[in-house]
Amino acid sequence: MEQKEIKIKIGDNELKGVYANLMRVMHTKEEFVLDFANVVFPQEGGIVTARVITSPGHLKRIIKALEENLKNYEEKFGKIEEAKEPETRIGFQI
Repeated sequence: MEQKEIKIKIGDNELKGVYANLMRVMHTKEEFVLDFANVVFPQEGGIVTARVITSPGHLKRIIKALEENLKNYEEKFGKIEEAKEPETRIGFQI
């Protein structure tokens, strides 16, 4: 199958990016919702900095791409130790 190049524009706000140190995943039969949040002081809560909604099929491709990139990173820079889970349970509020 021939691959076509897709040109993608990125706005200034998206180019800056957002920081997240916590992620929550929810799903229905049709979609996955990934909320990325920044929590500075767990007792004070945090704020969702980005929400990504995608189909189950695309999520599987995202996971594959992340696994490949993580493998490449560790081959180049060394093994990454997994971060500890927060000691405080963090709940989301809408």
